[in-house]
Amino acid sequence: MKKWILLGGGALVAVIIIVLVVGVSNLGPMIKNAVNNYGPEMTKTEVKLGDVGVSLLSAEAELKDFLLGNPKGFKSPQAMSVKSIHLNVDEKSLTKNTIIIDKIEVVAPEITYEKVRGTDNFQTIMNNVIKSIGADKTTSQPVEKGKKVDGKKILIRNFILRDGKVNLAMAVLDENTLSVDLPDIHLKNVGQEKGGVSPAEAFKEIFAALYSKITSPAVTDVFNKKLKKLATDTEATTEEAKKQLEDSSESAKEEVKATTDKLKGIFGK
Repeated sequence: MKKWILLGGGALVAVIIIVLVVGVSNLGPMIKNAVNNYGPEMTKTEVKLGDVGVSLLSAEAELKDFLLGNPKGFKSPQAMSVKSIHLNVDEKSLTKNTIIIDKIEVVAPEITYEKVRGTDNFQTIMNNVIKSIGADKTTSQPVEKGKKVDGKKILIRNFILRDGKVNLAMAVLDENTLSVDLPDIHLKNVGQEKGGVSPAEAFKEIFAALYSKITSPAVTDVFNKKLKKLATDTEATTEEAKKQLEDSSESAKEEVKATTDKLKGIFGK
């Protein structure tokens, strides 16, 4: 009798292992499809994920060549690019309604912060995400009583973004490039209060934290210092240009002055 119980138990363990292996092995395509298909719907921008490498034994994944494009009206080719994102999933949660992600680590993101007509690309993307979440809630179809149709939810134990760089893009800068180091981000238990949230809601919380860092004094104050230095250098090197404009129109002279003035206070300081 005990022998049969042991054999039955061994078979059960084997089935569980098979289920977990199949689930984890499908994790890569699942992640890539989710990012490439649902990302553009949320952000209303181009979203691409190049490849996903998965470790079957540890349920760890490496997301490679992630790109977040810019909304319409912005000239920069992209808002953010990341060569490598590390993902660690609790494999036991793959078959449950809430998938637990132990850690997401974004390494060395390259961010382009573009200001246009009183707004910026990250604020525009944030507004698009908020609208997409609202649309999901208002367009849900009625279902039979007692039937559960909610999609998978996620809970992120740790979200880490480190070693990032922010590049400022503005028409007035012309060919000049200004870059600032981005302070690291560490969020804990994203979605825990609700027992898990939709991917869009998790993205919104993470994106809000990122936007807060990009527009923080730690970044904008450094940009302002660099802009003022650039304006000073511009003034010093435009004396010859002003002389050459002596016989030019007044509008040309005003254009030189306006460019210098704009560089002095991009962030209102």
